[in-house]
Amino acid sequence: MTPGPADAVTLEVVRHAVYAIAEEMRAILMRSARSPVLKEAGDLSCALTDAEGRLIAQGRDIPIHLGVMAFTVKEFLRRVPAETLRDGDVYFTNHPDVGGNHLPDVKAIMPVFHRGRLVAFAINLAHWPDVGGARPGSYVTTARDRYAEGLCIPPVPLFRNGRPHPPLMEMVLSNVRGREEREGDILAQYAANATAAAGLREIFDRFGADVVLGCFRGFQDESERMMRGEIARLPDGEYRGEDWLDDDGIDDRPLRIAVTVRIRGDVAEFDFAGSAPEARGPLNATRFVTASAVFYAIRALIGPEIPANDGCYRPLSVRVREGSLLDPGPDAARVGGNHETSQRVVDAVLRALAPVLPARVVAGGAGTSGLVMFSGRRDDGRPFILYEVHGGGEGGSADRDGTNAIRVHMSNVMNTPVEVIESEYPLRVECCELRPDSAGQGRHRGGVGPRLSVAGTGRRADDHGRAGAYSSLGHPRRHRGSSLPDHAGARWGARYGAGQGEPGSRPG
Repeated sequence: MTPGPADAVTLEVVRHAVYAIAEEMRAILMRSARSPVLKEAGDLSCALTDAEGRLIAQGRDIPIHLGVMAFTVKEFLRRVPAETLRDGDVYFTNHPDVGGNHLPDVKAIMPVFHRGRLVAFAINLAHWPDVGGARPGSYVTTARDRYAEGLCIPPVPLFRNGRPHPPLMEMVLSNVRGREEREGDILAQYAANATAAAGLREIFDRFGADVVLGCFRGFQDESERMMRGEIARLPDGEYRGEDWLDDDGIDDRPLRIAVTVRIRGDVAEFDFAGSAPEARGPLNATRFVTASAVFYAIRALIGPEIPANDGCYRPLSVRVREGSLLDPGPDAARVGGNHETSQRVVDAVLRALAPVLPARVVAGGAGTSGLVMFSGRRDDGRPFILYEVHGGGEGGSADRDGTNAIRVHMSNVMNTPVEVIESEYPLRVECCELRPDSAGQGRHRGGVGPRLSVAGTGRRADDHGRAGAYSSLGHPRRHRGSSLPDHAGARWGARYGAGQGEPGSRPG
């Protein structure tokens, strides 16, 4: 029986209840995790779906994660039949084909039952600072395939009936660095989902399953109507945009991302047929990452107030060519596709729609989600890995200056506080400041980028944990201590301006 529509008051009560659950998941995961990148920087996301895997609510988290999780449970159910799921099970996966992005982003998926009936899923994604692979931190810039990038986990239950499943847990922990820290993060991911499941059951107990499921469908239908209405305001036509990656760290040639946006009435199609073929280096992006970047860009431009759920994305279609940079083969290296290639997709879409939305499009920003890594050994011989996500300057817009040192577009991660870096790692932060005059000029200037300098303090720090710095647009400048190559995927050229504004400066 299809659940009927709920009255307006009940709809809003249930809506805010599920939003609160998604936000509580984030708080639980951050406060329980062991890794500083989770508990301080917040490189994580949380969401709820219905029993078919259709997104119903999400936290205010990371755009690149949230778009991907719109697909994760649907792909999971294609591989794990719903009738095999049990209350208290939590499946973990980072497989690129299961609504995945890159291997360090590990999803925890928990089915939620009400009186024996599968009614929803709680899902969270946490960036693990290491998933194995050829280098500490699992960012291997010389990787030619994903096998060098770390452990690929198909959907497996690390928890059964609410308890850890020792054989599978041991299999995962035996293949990653920082075993104790990873175990703590896994338990935090479980706790976040278990809290969400308890909250959802309370809602179902209070209002009844048919009413709540009717509300879920109401959320999605409402968002679909709103998105179709905003698309219909745009003039029909085809709009083209492109952007480039300088190279993939292996081959010294630029990689093109090209999009044709077709507006037809109340639907929009994003066709990436002109984009580069699969790269040999690790800057390939999964089709889920590509769609996630499209979802972010179109919502930012025409529907920032539209609730993000499955209905919001129904009027949007994304076409990518198999075997391309934006939908590579199963063995392709892809760890940097999250950070760099997704940003190029966003900028290509913004450029395409700039002629019809000139007042809403911002100029080019730092052009990267921003990442620098330090690894080494402490004085007692234990390894450490600092995964630091830094910011850059945001592009200016028609009505305001760009923001300084912020994660532009697809990233929403905080920096790790200096005090945490120095207390958790054998490192000393020698400089943390804004780089003056690094922004593009114009009536509304762009934001300036940061400069950070870090030195090792331990006697046993190795070459990967000794010293490093990054500056200007947020790209690494010197790479002792960074697992990034000198320019793989970076936009060392000045970023484009908007309107009469000038491009930003090159890093110096």
